[in-house]
Amino acid sequence: MALEDAFADFTRRDWERESPAGTVRLAVVGIGGFARQRALPAIDAGAYCETTTLVTSSPDRATDVAETYDVDAVVDYDAFLAGDRADDYDAVYVATPNATHGRYAIAAADRGKHVICEKPLETTVDRAREIVDACADAGVTLMTAYRLQTEPTVRRTRELVRERAIGDVVQIHGCFSNPLLETAGPDSWRLDPALAGGGALVDLGIYPLNTVRFLLDREPTGVYATTHSSGGPFAAVDEHVAVQLEFETDATASCTASFDAHANSQLELVGTDGKVHIESPFGGVVPQEMVVESGDVCMEYTGPSVDEVCEEFDYFGYCVLTGTTPEPDGADGLADLRTIEAAYESAETGCRVGLE
Repeated sequence: MALEDAFADFTRRDWERESPAGTVRLAVVGIGGFARQRALPAIDAGAYCETTTLVTSSPDRATDVAETYDVDAVVDYDAFLAGDRADDYDAVYVATPNATHGRYAIAAADRGKHVICEKPLETTVDRAREIVDACADAGVTLMTAYRLQTEPTVRRTRELVRERAIGDVVQIHGCFSNPLLETAGPDSWRLDPALAGGGALVDLGIYPLNTVRFLLDREPTGVYATTHSSGGPFAAVDEHVAVQLEFETDATASCTASFDAHANSQLELVGTDGKVHIESPFGGVVPQEMVVESGDVCMEYTGPSVDEVCEEFDYFGYCVLTGTTPEPDGADGLADLRTIEAAYESAETGCRVGLE
């Protein structure tokens, strides 16, 4: 594969093969910071979804959000579970704390509604499987919200890997850190293992973990992990985590994450004939900056930023409208949770855990 070909029409939506009519009407379940700052604006800017219902604990305090996005139906969680205003939406976006994902996703599936659910899909493999089974039984689309899988830089990198532009991938290094307490208080649900299912690994480390699996298109065969917490607000969860993944191709991946470090994200793939470096892939809007070395050729791409959240919702809407199964489906969410559970087992025992 010529590198020039990889950079041609860089932001193309290779998944968009039809031009479906209509939109998918979404109920946004949970309108916290990410939903307000990223998801709702992205849905509004996209082509295949529209927000028609908001689900929140305080409907009377969501009038400004409802007015901004011209949403008529605003209900609380109990009303949503009871089926109020269910005729006003076709699908739900679940953006509540991790341990509550199943409650709302399964309720939606039982009413024949499609589901896009934030990651991790739930807090354990068994609880996530209940979501997968409910959506399968109802015959509805389930997408785990891995937005990086729809992001152009990551998709172009997967093409380079598939075309062996850097030879056989030998090492992958992915890191994601963010000083949580600068944006969330010590009472944040992300620091409650019962609600979050873990700490830095499930909140931040899941990004490089899932992206590595997506790029290699294969599952890890073994995992070794260590965690560390300094106490205080981080006493109950992993504040820092380092995970090493092994693959049957003999490739290894090192994924690190931290709740208490300078904001940073990097992704680098090293192959037998070259490497790919992606700048800041995980922490917000990807800047579309990547460097590829292939043999004695080195090329750099810098393009306009793309809102991967908008790409994500358009992809979900497109899949629903065309009957296409999304790549980041329920099985994808289950696979990450299996690896996460193995990583926590490894950190507790100090031993490698096999995933064959």
